[in-house]
Amino acid sequence: MNAFWIILTGTLVATSSGLLGAFLLLRKMSMLGDAISHAVLPGIVIAYLVAGSREPLPMLLGAAGFGVLATVLIEMLYRKARLQSDAAIGVTFTGLFALGIILISAFAGQVDLDLDCVLFGEIAYVPIDVWITPSGLNLGPRAVWILGGLLVLLLLLLGLGYKGLVITTFQAEYAAALGVSVSFWHYLLMSAVSVTTVVSFEVVGAMLVVAFMVVPPATAFLLTNKLQHMLALTVLLGLGTALGGYCLAAWLDASIAGAMSVVAGAFFLLALLLAPRTGYRHQLWQR
Repeated sequence: MNAFWIILTGTLVATSSGLLGAFLLLRKMSMLGDAISHAVLPGIVIAYLVAGSREPLPMLLGAAGFGVLATVLIEMLYRKARLQSDAAIGVTFTGLFALGIILISAFAGQVDLDLDCVLFGEIAYVPIDVWITPSGLNLGPRAVWILGGLLVLLLLLLGLGYKGLVITTFQAEYAAALGVSVSFWHYLLMSAVSVTTVVSFEVVGAMLVVAFMVVPPATAFLLTNKLQHMLALTVLLGLGTALGGYCLAAWLDASIAGAMSVVAGAFFLLALLLAPRTGYRHQLWQR
């Protein structure tokens, strides 16, 4: 049963992260998830200092606040300072991450935080933290309910805002000419990425969140030139990555997060070699 919960958790994170990652990839901002996973550290420390405890809600609010702040700073550096998007991401996440380290160093006697837990959560621990009702009913891992609720909200967001996200992703200038608020859709997407990253990385770890947000969408991008097909392939690849990664980890007795990341990379390599339009095999055949 533990295997089922771990695979289900991986699939939920892969689906949420992958769907948003597809839009980030098309906007050339794929590494935003990695930036947010590091930039939230000062928010976690400040939330602890204010609340005086390690309760999940204050830390989640602090982390989410700094996640949104990171996206705003990145956009300001990109739009106002005219930096390239990758440079804006690098400057923002290194600066905020360094601020978090300084806060921990300055308040080392007061802050009791396990950075390995905060930044590099372990998906194998998901079955341990279960949700038990006052009547004693075991509803399963708490993380599954949280991530499931997050996925439902994201699906509602993508369903209701699909046209707005699509037109501002592919034709931002045309959308602005039609009176569509490009900034609104941009910050809505960035906020969704921030909340998804913050909710997910404490459960499965920063490495796995970034892997799910970048690699399955990039693999799907090689296999199709239609957005709807790309989103569907991203979800299927996420499911295959979660299942295959767990099986690989069980076989090698290795890190589950690491194994899932390796399987995601293997899928990408296969697509790179065998994709019908862009794969190396097709290009060699054309020659």
